[in-house]
Amino acid sequence: MRVLTRISSRRGRWLLWAKYSASSVVATVVSQLAFALCYWFGTAAIVATLVAWLAGAVPNYVLNRRWTWGRSGQKLPYTMIVIGSAVTAAVVTSVTDHLVQPVDSHALKTLLVTGSYFGTYAVLFIVKFVLFDRLVFAKSPPAAAGAVRTPVTTSSS
Repeated sequence: MRVLTRISSRRGRWLLWAKYSASSVVATVVSQLAFALCYWFGTAAIVATLVAWLAGAVPNYVLNRRWTWGRSGQKLPYTMIVIGSAVTAAVVTSVTDHLVQPVDSHALKTLLVTGSYFGTYAVLFIVKFVLFDRLVFAKSPPAAAGAVRTPVTTSSS
């Protein structure tokens, strides 16, 4: 019986990983398009990052909450994780933008800075999965079987 439980658990983890990956693909496409368009039309890298982050964060949260984990998560840890990701991407894209200024081709600059934005989230992909799974959408531990709950009493001495 334990073997079946283990197989079922492993299958569930793979399904969770697949749903998380699919949700991330949707958010990445939306986010990358927003970043590339903003940057192409002359928006500062940090502003393009924030617009792209917001454009991707909304579908990512909705898909992860409703489809991937199928439950509402802790909002404060989620917010801290995604804001930390946005700050990391803003720093990376701003540094990349500064480094590519000598490049003459606007198309190449856009490609390089957009690539740094994508690369940042590619690195954060696994880190975010672990944090979401362990902190944000973690299941509450089941109550111990046979545990006796005793009411708290106060004495007035």
